[in-house]
Amino acid sequence: MYAALFDMDGVLADTEGLICEATIGMFEECYGVRMKEADFLAYVGTGAIRYVEGPAADYGITIDTEAAIARRHENFVALLQSGREIVFPGVLELLCAVRNDARWKMALATSTPIDTAQVTLRAAHIELGWFDAVMHGGLVTRKKPDPEIFLAASAACGVEPSRCVVIEDSVQGVAAGKAAGMKVLAVTNTFTREQLTGADQFASTLEGITPEHLEQLLS
Repeated sequence: MYAALFDMDGVLADTEGLICEATIGMFEECYGVRMKEADFLAYVGTGAIRYVEGPAADYGITIDTEAAIARRHENFVALLQSGREIVFPGVLELLCAVRNDARWKMALATSTPIDTAQVTLRAAHIELGWFDAVMHGGLVTRKKPDPEIFLAASAACGVEPSRCVVIEDSVQGVAAGKAAGMKVLAVTNTFTREQLTGADQFASTLEGITPEHLEQLLS
C-alpha cells in the first residue's frame, strides 16, 4: 500500500496569490500598512499564524493574531466569490486516478485552517470526502518545515512514511516532506526548481501525472 499526501494551496488550488492579496488587504485595512508580495514568500506553507505574524514582526507591528486571521479569511472568501477558476490543470484527473487505484491511499496535508480549507476545496470542485485522511493546520502544533503534518497524515492512512509521496509547491513543504522520510514531488507553481532544493522530482504541472509516476518515485 502507498499513500499520496497532497498539500492544498499552490498544489491543488491556485490560491497562493489570493492568500497574499487577502493578507495585504488585512494589514492595510487594520493597521494602515501596505505590504508587498515579497514580504510573504518566506512564510508560504507555514500556516496562517506564522503567515501573518512573521511579516508583522518584520515591519515591527504588534497585531491581534486571531482578529487578523479572521479578517484575512473574510477577504479571501470575497476574492474566491469573484468566480475565478482556481483548480490547477490535471488535479481532478490525478485525484480521481489515485482514489480509484486500490494500491493507494490519499491524504490532504495543509497548514491552512479547516474553515479556509473547506471554502478553498469547494471553490476548486474538490470534496473532503475524497481523501482517506485530512490533516489541517488546527490538528498539528508544529507547522512546516517540521514534518509533523506529513507523519500524522501517513499514520492516519496506515502507511509507512517510506511508502508515501508528498506533492508540494513550497520550500517549507519540501523540507517537511524530506524530514518525514518521504519522497517529494515538487510542483513549480509557486517557487522555481532551483528554490525547491531537495525534492526528488519536479513537475511544472500535474497534467499527465499518474499513480504509476508516483510509484516510480518509491522504487
